[in-house]
Amino acid sequence: MEQQLITAGHTRIGWIGTGVMGLAMCARVQAAGFHVTIYARTPSKISALCNSGAASVESPMAVGERCDVVFTMLSNPSDVRQVVLGTDGVLSALTPGGILVDMTSSQPSLAKEIFEQATAKGCDSVDAPVSGGDIGAQNGTLAILAGGRQETVAKLEPLFRRMGSATYLGPAGSGQSCKIANQITVAANLGGLSEGLVFARKAGLDVRKYLAAIGGGAAGSKAIELFGERMIDRDFAPGGFADYMVKDLGMALEEGERAAVALPGSALHQKLYLSMTANGDGRLGSQGYITAIERLNNLQ
Repeated sequence: MEQQLITAGHTRIGWIGTGVMGLAMCARVQAAGFHVTIYARTPSKISALCNSGAASVESPMAVGERCDVVFTMLSNPSDVRQVVLGTDGVLSALTPGGILVDMTSSQPSLAKEIFEQATAKGCDSVDAPVSGGDIGAQNGTLAILAGGRQETVAKLEPLFRRMGSATYLGPAGSGQSCKIANQITVAANLGGLSEGLVFARKAGLDVRKYLAAIGGGAAGSKAIELFGERMIDRDFAPGGFADYMVKDLGMALEEGERAAVALPGSALHQKLYLSMTANGDGRLGSQGYITAIERLNNLQ
């Protein structure tokens, strides 16, 4: 399939998904000089982008009609299926040579299905979920986990580098498989950080000194850098919701069962995140994990 070079002022960019992270990512692409067309279910969210020149349209199909590269950054695989593959979805109107880039944390099987249907239309797709949270989205330091055709991932570099750093993982679905493994690791890190902070508090330690003391040793981690102070300050503003961790770890357990991979830690972390949802805290950020540990220890 023929694909033109991606350049600001020439390549038309579509964006669907303007939550906490998607909005920041889209803004960085726009700031680099790319013209952006956006579909948002809540148009008020994108008023600042529209004031800076972005176009707002009424459907995913309209994005596909007007754009060369379309990004999706949505909540759930079911949203991706509807927005991309639905009767009025992006793919129904994307012209041959167009590229779909799904940055949602989704299912490897869906990424493969989208790739197959895009290829049948003379288009292309890349699954490119991200890690780094809202801070990474704002600062353009996200880890982008890309699956699909390697040459297409390379072609997208002028866009990816506005948002972070892309790593090519393999064929369609590989990016999503990597993101699932990433979420398994993130949950374990947040679980350990939460338990460590609760224990330190119970032991009478100054928790800020505790974090500073362990940060340079084997316990040091990106989780501490991103979330340690936020946990202490009760800053649970979401980069990714706790509800999303329930979803992501659920996908990990489903994929693990399919591949006969035992994931006992992930099962426990999912249950604790699910307890947050049951307690009405599902819209807290993933660092809100500490509230589940505090609740078990009568610290709330």
